[in-house]
Amino acid sequence: MSKNLIVIAALALAPMFSAQEIVTKPVQSFQTAQYQAKKKAFVESLLAKMTLDEKIGQLNLPSSGDFTTGLAKSSDIGKKVEQGLVGGLFNIKGADKIRAVQKVAVENSRLKIPLIFGMDVIHGYETTFPIPLGLAASWDMNLIQQSARVAAKEASADGINWTFSPMVDISREPRWGRVSEGSGEDPYLGSEIAKNMVYGYQGNDLSLSNTILACVKHFALYGAGEAGRDYNTVDMSHVRMFNEYFPPYKAAVDAGVASVMASFNEVDGVPATGSRWLQTEVLRNKWNFKGFVVTDYTGIPEMVDHGMGDLQQVSALALKAGIDMDMVGEGFLTTLKKSLAEGKVTQAEINMAAKRILESKYDLGLFDDPYRYGDAKLAAKEVYNLENRNIARNAAAQSMVLMKNENQVLPLKKSGTVAVIGPLVNNSLNMAGTWSVAAKHDKAINLMQGLQANYGKDVKFISAKGANIDYDAKLEDIYAAHGKKTDRDNRSKEVLLKEAVDVANKADVVVLAIGESAEMSGESSSRTEITIPQSQIDLLNELKKTGKPIAVVLFTGRPLALTNMKDVPDAILNVWFAGSEAGNAISDVLFGKVNPSGKLPMTFPRSLGQVPIYYNAKNTGRPLAQDKVDKCQFDRFRSNYMDECNTPLYPFGYGLSYTKFNYSDVTVSNANPKGNQTIQASVTVTNSGNYDGAEVVQLYIRDMVGSITRPVKELKGFQKVMLKKGESKKVTFDITQESLKFYNGDLKYDWESGEFDIMIGTNSEDVKHSKINWTK
Repeated sequence: MSKNLIVIAALALAPMFSAQEIVTKPVQSFQTAQYQAKKKAFVESLLAKMTLDEKIGQLNLPSSGDFTTGLAKSSDIGKKVEQGLVGGLFNIKGADKIRAVQKVAVENSRLKIPLIFGMDVIHGYETTFPIPLGLAASWDMNLIQQSARVAAKEASADGINWTFSPMVDISREPRWGRVSEGSGEDPYLGSEIAKNMVYGYQGNDLSLSNTILACVKHFALYGAGEAGRDYNTVDMSHVRMFNEYFPPYKAAVDAGVASVMASFNEVDGVPATGSRWLQTEVLRNKWNFKGFVVTDYTGIPEMVDHGMGDLQQVSALALKAGIDMDMVGEGFLTTLKKSLAEGKVTQAEINMAAKRILESKYDLGLFDDPYRYGDAKLAAKEVYNLENRNIARNAAAQSMVLMKNENQVLPLKKSGTVAVIGPLVNNSLNMAGTWSVAAKHDKAINLMQGLQANYGKDVKFISAKGANIDYDAKLEDIYAAHGKKTDRDNRSKEVLLKEAVDVANKADVVVLAIGESAEMSGESSSRTEITIPQSQIDLLNELKKTGKPIAVVLFTGRPLALTNMKDVPDAILNVWFAGSEAGNAISDVLFGKVNPSGKLPMTFPRSLGQVPIYYNAKNTGRPLAQDKVDKCQFDRFRSNYMDECNTPLYPFGYGLSYTKFNYSDVTVSNANPKGNQTIQASVTVTNSGNYDGAEVVQLYIRDMVGSITRPVKELKGFQKVMLKKGESKKVTFDITQESLKFYNGDLKYDWESGEFDIMIGTNSEDVKHSKINWTK
């Protein structure tokens, strides 16, 4: 990918990296030949001293459970560590606890091999940032890298040196709850985010005590499970894999990611955990990955239920596939010795897996200082401090997407009375969203707290709940997972609605906080209906009858089908789940301190029946004519629905602003380039509104004729530019041959001569066009 295709302009309010902090090169590029030779000699010498049990022990990654520091040695885990039967631990939190277990490893085990300590540091540690899908909506790579850098600093100060992030699974399936943990539907945007997350976690040098190992997941295709049901079967062509789903994984590998996590699903009829084609042929042989591969939680024993054999068989299958570390399953620990004796695995395969784990520990500097990570005094300064929370507040504000704003209801006036209504108004526990395992949920700033703290002197805020998350109490109990209570109100719906209407009637404007609760999306949170629950829709409709302007603050971890509500409110601000500083950031945007600039990283459908729906689809042989697409007209014997439009409710890349941006026509520097040239495509963007604001200018390209069918458009670049009101800027993209390449029917990565449609615009549907003809 051309480096010139991504240009990010710093927003006026955004705290940015200093120049020396921006990481743009893989961590391996900082390892000299002398370093590599020294590492090789050290690891080979250590391996020669290890028994078979100790080598297999390095491949074992149990969950620690919780224990007090004084019980580290006497616990079951402590005994295994002392025997050399553990390579690392996860789910242990706190510098003192981690130090106590590390002490057992390096002072009581025979060879004194240190442990690595992992945790799901997904979108922040104790200071939480927006969920990854929300961060992706910022389209700001420096900000995204910065979020990972803050997370690494906090986690490492508290003893963690390995995170199971970034999740880069492409998904076009909003029923799948884990879209909240990824970056959306697009391989180009996903690739840019993947590498910047890796750079943020790992920095320039893994041996520094404030960097941590990244782990790209889930390899591979986890986001394409059938019917949007978690852990489900995946079946697709290799052409689609390489062109549409593999790029973010490869981008992470190219960025030097230290580890990879295998996915739960099957690929080509084999569970990914046991797929040698994936874990060795593609990952190591094609992409030259040098780190280690870990299973997902119990990934090896789960292959038994897939029908791949008993625990001994599937453990051998995983090792031979290229798996190096067994998370929780203990299949390696309990069966590999027997499999070696029976000739089902080789000593060389066990040695190689152990070698990769030891090399990563060497890169972390653990053999020089096993206690370099985790310092209670440092953690007290580094973790959840004001600087980090301010960075998270800015990131949250930049992630929010303005989806509707009729009659300029937003930004709100800093005067009068505002009714703040909805089931999520006062709920701090749900602000961080899913996969926020280390977060201080009770300290998260909720919506009412943020409004009162920032604007309570000038504005009178009055509040009512109005409705529960769902009418169904049993469902709501399921939604309240991992301690994230929904604060269900047991009064009747009539009483709740009346109270809300009474409050609304006393106000000048209504801010209505509705949508999903935090754990309605995330792992094992698939939904067959992706609408806002009816209890909340009824609340919205009742409030509409008051005649008061309504601004919806939409909480969600996935694209929702909003057709049944989008016409009711005057404004819709999608805030995702914004993290520790949610209430402050939402207040910043509602009152115009920050002009929203977020853009959707995933298409919002009109209805569930359109799913999967995504912008970079392929044409059919019977496409619906564009004029009928635009008018939502049915045409028999064409590819369309009788009862619904073909178009989405909100397209990929969509997002409004409090100001207005106008685009000129697209100009190209050369309409007939040849060979290895670089051409420029440009537009002039003008801020014609009344506010300063940032715009994400998006470049799409369509290959009009190919040896295999090509998408109707593909994102190939974007620039986030800041424009003062009345200001115009010329925005230029460099386009090279690399921008045109794809994997053909022979899986050869190349480009083909022909006509290309160059599109630049404010989202994937609203673009200006120019044609070029490029020949080799």
